[in-house]
This record gives sequence, C-alpha cells and structure tokens, in this order.
Amino acid sequence: MSRPHRALDGAPATARDDLPTEDAAAFDRLAAAVLAKPGAALGAALRSQLPGTAGIRWLRQEGLSPTTRAAALTAAQWRSLYDCWRSRQAAPTAGAPAGRGGGRPSAHGHAPGAKAVPRWY
Repeated sequence: MSRPHRALDGAPATARDDLPTEDAAAFDRLAAAVLAKPGAALGAALRSQLPGTAGIRWLRQEGLSPTTRAAALTAAQWRSLYDCWRSRQAAPTAGAPAGRGGGRPSAHGHAPGAKAVPRWY
C-alpha cells in the first residue's frame, strides 16, 4: 500500500532539485524521516538515520546545535546531509559474510563446529 506523497517545499525542495533523478527517491526517504516530526530536534531525528556518531559529526561539521530544527536547514545543508547519509547507506556493514544468513551463527553459543567442553563430575 502506498502512502500519499507529501511535497517538499523550501530548502529541501531546492536541494532535491539539484540531485540527479535517480537520487530523488532516496532523498525523499531521508527528508520524510527527518521532517516526520516538525518540532523535533535535529539531533534526535538524525540518530535514527545516521549510525553511531555520524549524525553528531555532521552537525558539528555544519556548525549546528543538536537542538536545531529541520526547518532551519539551508539547501546546501540538506545536500550535505544527503551526501553524508548516502555514504553511510552504501557502506558495507559488519555481519555475516555474503551468501550466508545473518543472526547467530550457532544455536549453542559457540563458533560453528565448536563443541562445548564435556563436564566430568
């Protein structure tokens, strides 16, 4: 089921217009997540979008406080945020090797193929 598309206006729309068409949908996802709660502080919104300390680093790089509202961002800051977010999305993550399922590798808590030490009492 598709959700109604909320049109961007102002600085986010300007930043989106400067992107290549293939990046527009990804920018819309980021903007929707950041603008989901208009009164929320940007630091809290970025915590869910940028892993680890990337959000705080981006705020510091742009000279912004974590309490800044998303509506205060300029088009250049939106573009910078998108570039930072996109670089994090494309980066490989730690976890299971390709071709193998994620999650716990063994149900008994040891490395695959390892056996618990027998207990002789």
